[in-house]
Amino acid sequence: MAKVKTIYTCSDCGAISNKWMGQCTSCNQWNTMVETLPETGGNNRYSNPQHMSLAQTAPVLSLDDIDAIDVPRFGTGIEEFDRVLGGGMVAGGVVLIGGDPGIGKSTLLLQALANMSHHKRVLYVSGEESGAQIALRAKRLVIDAKELKLQAEIQLEKILATLADLKPEVVVIDSIQTVYSDALSSAPGSVAQVRECAAQLTRAAKQTGVTIILVGHVTKEGALAGPRVLEHIVDTVLYFEGDAHSSFRLVRAIKNRFGAVNELGVFAMTEKGLKGVSNPSALFLSQHDNQVPGSCVMVTQEGTRPLLVEIQALVDTSHLPNARRLSVGLEQNRLAMLLAVAHRHAGIAAFDQDVFINAVGGVKITEPAADLAVLLAINSSMRNKPLPRGLVVFGEVGLAGEIRPAPRGQERLREAAKLGFTLAVVPKSNLPKQVIEGLKVIGVERIDEAFNKLRDLE
Repeated sequence: MAKVKTIYTCSDCGAISNKWMGQCTSCNQWNTMVETLPETGGNNRYSNPQHMSLAQTAPVLSLDDIDAIDVPRFGTGIEEFDRVLGGGMVAGGVVLIGGDPGIGKSTLLLQALANMSHHKRVLYVSGEESGAQIALRAKRLVIDAKELKLQAEIQLEKILATLADLKPEVVVIDSIQTVYSDALSSAPGSVAQVRECAAQLTRAAKQTGVTIILVGHVTKEGALAGPRVLEHIVDTVLYFEGDAHSSFRLVRAIKNRFGAVNELGVFAMTEKGLKGVSNPSALFLSQHDNQVPGSCVMVTQEGTRPLLVEIQALVDTSHLPNARRLSVGLEQNRLAMLLAVAHRHAGIAAFDQDVFINAVGGVKITEPAADLAVLLAINSSMRNKPLPRGLVVFGEVGLAGEIRPAPRGQERLREAAKLGFTLAVVPKSNLPKQVIEGLKVIGVERIDEAFNKLRDLE
């Protein structure tokens, strides 16, 4: 009996090798080579007529001759979801949404489809749950799903036939890792199957104008499972974030061909499903009867939305040879850099102190505009003196001790004033051109200047 030949495929870039290697030679990633069966005969994707070009070769045009028109959108009935999508769904668009198991992906999409079913033809394709399970969830969520069509199927060819027959306008595939094509001999969820099924569904979306939402699994590290090309194929990539012990969920856009990236939608998990949170800043601010040391409120920018987040710092004498530096919600390496800047340019030494930093509410802040808030919170904790009431700050701190401006500073200040803050310390370049009612704004250029001005206000 002939030995079955196997090949090794990189789960990140799709590169193929005849032997296993610890590191992929194409993308240089480690431990990504997965054993698969080669595709043989007339069923390979290059000889299959389904994989031919979408249309005839397009003519070469000058960019000036092409009309630049806005993409028409339609809402999902969930305001926070529309915000993350850039204003709503786009006809012919493909959206990939990933997140941990049980975080609420299927619940959110079922609610959105039920809302759209009143004015759109919608289809929910489930490869993980039976129709009875989905019906039970719809009953528990108390949603009107009379017009929502459901198909429990994992074979790609049958799904495409259903799309051609029903001609829906919005389709949810839950999940792409369960779908398989008869044209390939590998198992569902393999690199080849995920890549091929996603490509076929994307092609169907572009040809017919149907909007397709793909649900994707995630790995232990939190990245979307399957080949990296999966994220390149689709138009929009959304990540579901949240703590299993918290009722709040965040949906973040990391790629959007039809809108701004890094948009953030905030939801609260209730007995009747996910509900949008209209004022998410309230989630990330602690309620203190009196001002406490080590607490500083900053304004961060998530896409087009300014959010007020409380940064908490705790500085305590270290009893270890090496003082600990722990940061939750902010970059760990940046904390060490900021402590060095504070020592060099403001005379604040913390080499024998344990420093703990936390962003309240479980939000993750990646922008450098949080630098000033971190240093002010650390200084407040070290001196055991609270910062002035009603204070809000933002600004990036450079290695030379200068405070650099943050983008969209005017929007940040207006959001702080709207929520009742009365004092702002910001980079001098972010000073508003017009007075903002109820908000006193102080511009600073260096970190030692910021410390001195706040001491004067105590």
